[in-house]
Amino acid sequence: MASIPVDLYSGFYAAVHRVLSGIFPDCLWQGDPGVPEVALSFDDGPDPRYTPPLLNVLAHHRVQASFFLLGNRVAASTGIVRDIYEAGHWLGLHGYDHRPFLRTAGLRESLEQARTLVAAACALEPGQLRDVRPPYGIAAPAVLAALGRWGYRPVMWQVLSDDSQRPGVETVVRRTLAQVRNGSLIVLHDGNDGAGDDVARATDRIAAALLARGYRFVTVDRFWQVRALPGQQ
Repeated sequence: MASIPVDLYSGFYAAVHRVLSGIFPDCLWQGDPGVPEVALSFDDGPDPRYTPPLLNVLAHHRVQASFFLLGNRVAASTGIVRDIYEAGHWLGLHGYDHRPFLRTAGLRESLEQARTLVAAACALEPGQLRDVRPPYGIAAPAVLAALGRWGYRPVMWQVLSDDSQRPGVETVVRRTLAQVRNGSLIVLHDGNDGAGDDVARATDRIAAALLARGYRFVTVDRFWQVRALPGQQ
């Protein structure tokens, strides 16, 4: 598929976001558009090559982020999962093996398996892990409804840069910064052979730029709390 020009990313993904967030309002798509807060999130980890340098960058900027972890990568990297949690970042699930959520058959069991692994790594109760982001952002409506019945909270996004295609740090930074607004939910990738070494370098520049603009970094849990307030969607 041909790459979308950098200067079209903001408008293209804004249009996609408006359409999909209207169709699937029970998912978390963003925070309060009236407050200078953004949520930085990372999919596909943990990865022993890419996640530790990323954690160092986040610590340097004193930024809290949200990590959506793959169950089949957790068992080999329990120490990294614990490092993420102990650094104060928010934990969510990205499925067990990075397959789109197209059917309910077997999905609940695979999510429970992933949740159990993450919980054990961090000495948490499994029920504390409620946030789930479908791989590729693909989930059938019946699956999204089932996630709610099972006690999970589906999380999507507002800002994409296609960093997993490795377009280069400069492009990822430009695409991301062009789209960010109050309440933006940003997605980058730290595992599954996604953004690779670029994720730490891109995050360093993105965090510095957004802090300079006066944004506060929060986790997706904060966005859920804001959403629950009277008058918020």
